[in-house]
Amino acid sequence: MKKSLGAKTLAQPAPAWVVGSYDAHGKPNIMTIAWGGICCSQPPCVTISLRKETYTYGCIKERKAYTVNIPSAALVKEVDYVGTVSGRTTDKFALTNLTPVRSELVDAPYIQEFPVVIECRVLHTLEIGLHTQFIGEIVDIKADESVLGEQGMADISKVKPLIFDTGQGAYYGIGERIGKAFSIGKSV
Repeated sequence: MKKSLGAKTLAQPAPAWVVGSYDAHGKPNIMTIAWGGICCSQPPCVTISLRKETYTYGCIKERKAYTVNIPSAALVKEVDYVGTVSGRTTDKFALTNLTPVRSELVDAPYIQEFPVVIECRVLHTLEIGLHTQFIGEIVDIKADESVLGEQGMADISKVKPLIFDTGQGAYYGIGERIGKAFSIGKSV
């Protein structure tokens, strides 16, 4: 028998992404988020949801762009830190020794040390309640050559991304490959 846990944000896992933006003065800013994911195939889009009180919210509203930086598990301390302090009062890049890189395609910085970066232009904004959802059209995805697989795409086993357990408030790495999508189910 299943036990009711109530209406909670327990969709597991959630990403542990770091969103990049510029403030009104051009200062690079980053913030860790867990509320995000792919939301459309054509045009390719990714969504992130932020509270209005965050510094990043204002930056994205101003510049109409953001980057989604996918960290490897080796950067868990930096990822956690940039989610616990505000860019209003803290230079997160300086304190974490991460390097901001100016995107040539969108008005937002990305993080040099992170293996995969998604550059987005804000397509839609949706006020939901406590959070605002930004739907960003993916302009480009950049990946370090060291994390590319045989097909020339980012290989999750090489990226080693962090995931977030919304129920326990903890970070995890990914496990081993279980099977090939759109194939393993054919034997049912």
